[in-house]
Amino acid sequence: MSLYPSLEDLKVDKVIKAQAQFAQTATSMPAIAEGTFQPPPAAVAGMMAGSGLYPNLEDLGDYMGLALNSDEVQKNLALVPLADNQVSPSPPSGLMVRPVTGADVGIRRAEIRPGLREVVLCKDQDGKVGLRLRAIDNGVFVQLVQSNSPAALAGLRFGDQVLQINGQNSAGWTVDKAHKVLKTAAETRIEMVVRDRPFQRTVTMHKDSSGHVGFIYKSGKIVSLVKDGSAARNGLLTDHYICEINGQNIIGLKDSQIKDILNTSPTTMTITMMPKFIYEHMIKRMSSGLLRSAMDHSVPEV
Repeated sequence: MSLYPSLEDLKVDKVIKAQAQFAQTATSMPAIAEGTFQPPPAAVAGMMAGSGLYPNLEDLGDYMGLALNSDEVQKNLALVPLADNQVSPSPPSGLMVRPVTGADVGIRRAEIRPGLREVVLCKDQDGKVGLRLRAIDNGVFVQLVQSNSPAALAGLRFGDQVLQINGQNSAGWTVDKAHKVLKTAAETRIEMVVRDRPFQRTVTMHKDSSGHVGFIYKSGKIVSLVKDGSAARNGLLTDHYICEINGQNIIGLKDSQIKDILNTSPTTMTITMMPKFIYEHMIKRMSSGLLRSAMDHSVPEV
């Protein structure tokens, strides 16, 4: 079974398959002999609607808030292999179908990989790596990545879990011990084993004809969903904080700044969110001013 980035991709892909199946059936049907009863066009249309077949994507009209046309869908239609370290739920194909989304760069920026990766850091001229850690449930997590720091350049993000530092397992460490290990480490090489943001989840959505995906937020927290909007259809949840938009960290930004990022996002966009109780524990004892001024809000490279 194929994977789909969004419910819209799943539905449109079903329409494309039904359209192809109908075309194949139509070409294989024998010619109708003269004098044979032919149902009126209205009856044919009713039969097609009842079987879930559509002759053209345009017949769907403004489908799920998206203005669809065949040229746009065919341009975006792609079978994209999963990353090397991803496990396919249906081997050996392992393909993600994107008839609406296409190979969107925001999805690649926001990707949360299930495996582990090794990160190598060095300290800056002040002897720092630009990283604050937080202990949660006997694990060590990234609480803050400072902009233009060695940690930011290495690709560490808010919410990443640090499993090892220089070969030492960090399970059960206190925050003080984790920071002490970083402080006493060599300046030229600090090796970390990291798991990508285990408490976070990314949702792919599509803007409607008015440029909205259908959710309301306050102070970075999702407080309400619009009925039948793309956010609700694709499983965005209330009482969750927005951590990233299209892979860009927005933690600590004002709502007006978040609005600007949302408005300038492409039609296909991703929201990476974290449950309220975990998020508030993660940023405990950190002021919004510090998060806004120190946190790395740059757009990740892919």
